[in-house]
Amino acid sequence: MNILILGAAGFIGTNLTIKLAENKDDQITLVDKKMSYFSKIKKFNFSNVKFKESSLDENMDFSILKGQDIIYHLVSTNTPSTSNQHISQDIQANVLFTSNLLDSCVENEVKKVVFISSGGTVYGRENKCPLSENTPTNPISSYGVQKIMIEKLLYLYNYKYGMDYRIIRLTNPYGPYQRPNGVLGAVTTFTYKALKGEEIQIFGDGTVIRDFIYIDDVVRAILNIVNGENKYRTFNLGCGYGISIKEVLETVKKVVGKDIQVVYKNGRSVDVPVNYLDISRYEKYYGKLNPVSLEDGIKKTVSFMEKEMVIK
Repeated sequence: MNILILGAAGFIGTNLTIKLAENKDDQITLVDKKMSYFSKIKKFNFSNVKFKESSLDENMDFSILKGQDIIYHLVSTNTPSTSNQHISQDIQANVLFTSNLLDSCVENEVKKVVFISSGGTVYGRENKCPLSENTPTNPISSYGVQKIMIEKLLYLYNYKYGMDYRIIRLTNPYGPYQRPNGVLGAVTTFTYKALKGEEIQIFGDGTVIRDFIYIDDVVRAILNIVNGENKYRTFNLGCGYGISIKEVLETVKKVVGKDIQVVYKNGRSVDVPVNYLDISRYEKYYGKLNPVSLEDGIKKTVSFMEKEMVIK
């Protein structure tokens, strides 16, 4: 099978590639904006993985799609916390790009498109948790709006052209190869800063509740969804329960084994108070997720950081 991953050099793309490359019958093409982004993946010397540099915008050379069976769409130019600052530009960068991508998928007879959406932003703030896939989608960030627009485009292209797709509404993954820069990934960022003895900034009072899932569970579930066949094309993906930011900090402190420096900042309007997902649809078709506990996930993350990031 020929597999193309767009936005492949990031956190999810890296971990997904490591798993997919285990099947030597699959030929995997990784695409991102700069060849230098692939330095971590190239160290594995996978024989069935090749690399392409591309602008990943509406001017991209979509001829790269020719002969591909599955496309993983991991491209996003913004984050939830910043997306309301440049709404029209981000819609153009993400939604217009996806529309052109799907046109090319139809033209090149791509069999399936997999889109990583957002379980953390598409549902908005007025809903009761756990949030099912049938919950009304009323995002309060442009990031969430863009995800819904792309989801609707996928539905449209399936309706018009019969193009198969899967939508994965993923919430707060963490673990190895995630950049600990504080932009995305609270668990990874907190863990890294705790190990380094650096200040951890929290927006709000720490009572915000989120659904955190370790990356190995994410990849395993994604592949089950992509390879499975049932009447649904959209799936929530998280642990299925909520944990407060305060609990995350306490767990990080316990695992690291030393005091942490926490500074509380004013809350942000884009942060909903409570968000965690109902994953019963996934578990009905693919069995119990049995996710790694937060404590064990942080232990695994610490182990990776100490080995790969030379933390002393």
